Amino acid sequence: MCQTSSQQAADPGLSREFETRLASAIGLGKPMRSASLVTAILFVLVAAAARAAAPPPPLAAEHLTVEPLPPRGPHWVYVFDVSFSNEIDQRIHLFDADTHRRLGQIDMGFYPAYNLSPDGATSVVATTYFARGSRGARTDVVEFTDNATLAVTREIVLPNKRAMTLPTPYSVAYSPDGHLLFTSYVTPAASFGVLDPVHGKVLGEVDTAGCVLVIPSGNYRVSSICESGRLLTVTLDGDGHETARAMSEPFFDADKDPIFVQGVATKNGQAFVSFLGDVHEVDLSGAQPAFAPAWSLVSAAERGHWRVGGTEPATWHRGLGRLYVSMHQGGEGTHKDPGAEIWVFDTATHKRLARWPMHAPGPAEVLALHVTQDAAPVLFAATKSADVAVLDALSGKVKHVERALGQSPWMMFTP
Repeated sequence: MCQTSSQQAADPGLSREFETRLASAIGLGKPMRSASLVTAILFVLVAAAARAAAPPPPLAAEHLTVEPLPPRGPHWVYVFDVSFSNEIDQRIHLFDADTHRRLGQIDMGFYPAYNLSPDGATSVVATTYFARGSRGARTDVVEFTDNATLAVTREIVLPNKRAMTLPTPYSVAYSPDGHLLFTSYVTPAASFGVLDPVHGKVLGEVDTAGCVLVIPSGNYRVSSICESGRLLTVTLDGDGHETARAMSEPFFDADKDPIFVQGVATKNGQAFVSFLGDVHEVDLSGAQPAFAPAWSLVSAAERGHWRVGGTEPATWHRGLGRLYVSMHQGGEGTHKDPGAEIWVFDTATHKRLARWPMHAPGPAEVLALHVTQDAAPVLFAATKSADVAVLDALSGKVKHVERALGQSPWMMFTP
């Protein structure tokens, strides 16, 4: 039969037996003669157990910080991700081809335009936001990002007429001296805004009579492409006001052989590649554009069968005089198809120097090409599967393939 503690207290024999068993259990070796000693030991044991179960002290508070990027390398590339599955959240991915590191990203909103300042220190994004994500009140804005921290430093609110297009280098662009910034407007009437990026204000708007894009052709000159195959060139004063304009003669036929508006910078201006493979070089160093005779990327037998295609189909190394073009076999209407080969041309002799087939496990189905301008250049090739390959621009050897760099890497920029 079990006995209660009150029964033990009433019977001295039972109490002494309890003390003896407790003393034996804790190793004292002799019967305990004082209930107070037992109580003290029990108190110590309970206190020790309580201390062991006590919660640890709280962790120190964490504070988020922004680490500056390392010094800019020669093979950093800003990859324009159209994010085709969620177009209200397009972005730039910054990637270092030498270390194979993804260094950061810039959020850009809905169908943005992007470019770099002439010194490469600032990213400029012309974009649109809606109050309810994909609907609601619209705000057009130009945002300036410090490329050392990828933090937005300031913005300029625009009239709600910004042109929303697939990526081009000339939907927003700086003047060569960095004192003015130009951004394309379409309402559908075409014009462009003139902005002061230093003081953060809109200086004015210039009507372009249906001609589009903003191609700086001097610190105070802007050229736009017209559907007639001409270039409109507008001259501005230091305050961004128009002082003169001139329309060129046609340099391409938009009905017979349109050009890709993704022009590539040459030593003195721009080169535009046509759907059928002609190269139109434009010298923009003077007050008015000067056009060189067009030359062809394809032979007579290849014409109409091998075509230029992609979202950034060509890139030009100004120091080496090399033109790299994404080419595929296809018919009319395939100008957006990715390339199966990269063709390399000497821009002085117009001779093809190499054909580099693109296939797995390396880059395949190339949509965009971009070459760095240093003495040991790399060629970036963005693919339909969202990989970005790094090639030796001299030999075509694949040095690295960065898998899934965004969703839709359709254009690239380097300082």
